[in-house]
Amino acid sequence: MRAMKGRKRNVLLLGLTSFLNDASSEMIAPLLPFLITSLGGGGMAVGLIGGLRESVSSILKVFFGWWSDRAGRRKPFVVTGYLSSAAFKLGLALSVTWPQVAVASSLERVGKGVRTAPRDAIIAESMPLRRGAGFGIHRAMDTTGAILGSLLVLYLFWFRGMDIKVLILLASLMAFFSLLPLWWVKEEAAAPKGGSLLLGLRELPPRLKGFVLMASLFALGNFSYMFFLLRAQGAFAERMGQRPSAALSLLLYVVFNISYAALAIPAGTLSDRWGKRRTIISGYLLFALLCLAFPVVKTTFGLGGLFLLYGVVYALLEGNQRAYVADLAPQGLPGTALGVYHTLVGLAALPSSLVAGLLWEVRPLYTFLYGAAMAIAAALGLGLLKEDSDGGTGSAKGDD
Repeated sequence: MRAMKGRKRNVLLLGLTSFLNDASSEMIAPLLPFLITSLGGGGMAVGLIGGLRESVSSILKVFFGWWSDRAGRRKPFVVTGYLSSAAFKLGLALSVTWPQVAVASSLERVGKGVRTAPRDAIIAESMPLRRGAGFGIHRAMDTTGAILGSLLVLYLFWFRGMDIKVLILLASLMAFFSLLPLWWVKEEAAAPKGGSLLLGLRELPPRLKGFVLMASLFALGNFSYMFFLLRAQGAFAERMGQRPSAALSLLLYVVFNISYAALAIPAGTLSDRWGKRRTIISGYLLFALLCLAFPVVKTTFGLGGLFLLYGVVYALLEGNQRAYVADLAPQGLPGTALGVYHTLVGLAALPSSLVAGLLWEVRPLYTFLYGAAMAIAAALGLGLLKEDSDGGTGSAKGDD
């Protein structure tokens, strides 16, 4: 019982770190599309930076996930990842052209590549029988931090008129404070896992590889959130000035994060009971519906509802896809499996946002139709995979 309480405490401590770090990140994220356009970037620049932010970090995730399995330790990778992200956020505040934003933003995400798979492995190992709930708790705390960050940036940007660069500087300082809870995270050193990365990849079961393939297909159409913000700003700009429309778009981003945070734990619990695969398929289909609705809705109330729905999609998918990967992972290889998942899904983000940006330059409608088509294809593909018993509880691998 004492060991179990300690493991659950790990989830809460990692959640607190994510709370503070995401508050920092979400002070920056909703400002990025406006910073890029203010420095001369267009739709292609937005798509390039949105894709690079995920893809650059994703190249590293499989390597550091495997390395944490091999070393039998995960916490050092988590600490290093959060520390490097905090340091590189300072570079964003010094950028004066959009290519500099692209470089600084990509370097900031390198830390995410170092920490994500080892951190998720700690969560999976801390609550082996309720992984959906464990990841739900972490995602809820992470997104609650995003709400705080979004509200802070809305208040400081709109009501206080603070400069974007100053806001980014404040956000980077907050990121350093996110390291403090990691001091109390405890992990039991595991026996190092021998073998090469290639050997570890070969040990992954076909069912896991099939799911990662479908998740990557969905990611090809799951373009950057920045396009949703630009669509909302464009709708509002028809009736008001640029700054009010940007501020109202930021408010809708807060609505999205509130919806995501409120539903992350219920969605994780639902997946533990109903089945992770069915829950994930529902998320894919809901995203397709969202993409089909976004081009035709222009009212403030309607767009608010769509951002609420966007939060539901994230609640159904973000934590549950990770939990499903952990369930399907072989004994002793959760870091490698999660690294493969994060790497392939993240690499798909670059072409996804580039295609979305190119289509946006032609006509924004085509961006959303592309997202809907890819989501439907992924839902059908996942539904056709061999049936499995992913239902009532998480995998018991590693139980003690």
